[in-house]
Amino acid sequence: MEAKVKPDWAGEDLLSRFVNLLIQIKPIYGLMKQQARQVLIKTAEKKGIPWRENCQKLDNSETKALLEQITNPEISYPDYYQVPFHAYDRGNLCWQAAFEATSATQSMALRVWPEENISWQTAQERLRSSFHQVLGQYSPNHVQDVLDIGCSVGMSTLPLHRYFCQQQNQKIRTVGLDLSPYMLSVAKIQDSQGEIAEWIHGLAEKTPFGDNSFDVVTLQFVLHELPGHATEEIFREVLRILRPGGCLGIVDNNPRSPVIQNLPPALFVLMKSTEPWSDDYYTFDVEAALQKVGFDYKTTVATDPRHRTIIGIKPMSP
Repeated sequence: MEAKVKPDWAGEDLLSRFVNLLIQIKPIYGLMKQQARQVLIKTAEKKGIPWRENCQKLDNSETKALLEQITNPEISYPDYYQVPFHAYDRGNLCWQAAFEATSATQSMALRVWPEENISWQTAQERLRSSFHQVLGQYSPNHVQDVLDIGCSVGMSTLPLHRYFCQQQNQKIRTVGLDLSPYMLSVAKIQDSQGEIAEWIHGLAEKTPFGDNSFDVVTLQFVLHELPGHATEEIFREVLRILRPGGCLGIVDNNPRSPVIQNLPPALFVLMKSTEPWSDDYYTFDVEAALQKVGFDYKTTVATDPRHRTIIGIKPMSP
């Protein structure tokens, strides 16, 4: 039997439409949102992630004092970014989301291998290294400048930076860009050694960088949080700022994953209740969009049981 290209609970399928109707009923949505939070927190704390302690530590740090310094007052937030998601009414534009992001990310990696008794540290290493291995195969031989778009609190950015420093056997310049100044404030605090050149508050669709500025750009667990039109706009911008021969690496949920397709009903309802652009993402043809805007699409690889890595290269100048 041919594998399904997406889960039945996403898109226009009957099951998907039924779940969407449930989510639109406010009391049910509120319950789903709280349940989604509890699933995350319980998974984390069972595996030794000190969720509440991590939040308290950040709340007592200098993080909040960085907000004004990091915030770009000229940013106009797109409509898609101002809807509730991840069980937060203000999405990523609040301290609670920023303070919980590290623990939530650590917990997310553990859910990839639920039957294995592994630590969150091991799960994170597996998650990142599986992506880096594919990315490294298609990146230019000489990598000097790297950009992590949608960097959040830097959980993806620091391992990416260290990977290329090791591969190149020299220091490289890595930049993290995100639309949430709250997340970036946490990222800057957690980058205690100042390894990342800049943490920039900016739009992925309209970055402050010049043409041909980077050798590698990554979008790590970003696309599932976007409507399709925004994804295509970001691809166009990445094509502009990559150098010829430069590499775009994407890692995100895999619509063809049997694990994701066969989630228990309670879990996929919870997932859709906290991810407003799920239907867009699971029905969006990423590879076709890359080719449409001008990338040389290279490969899609299932890099773990839940996620896929997609690679596009900016063509060399004619």
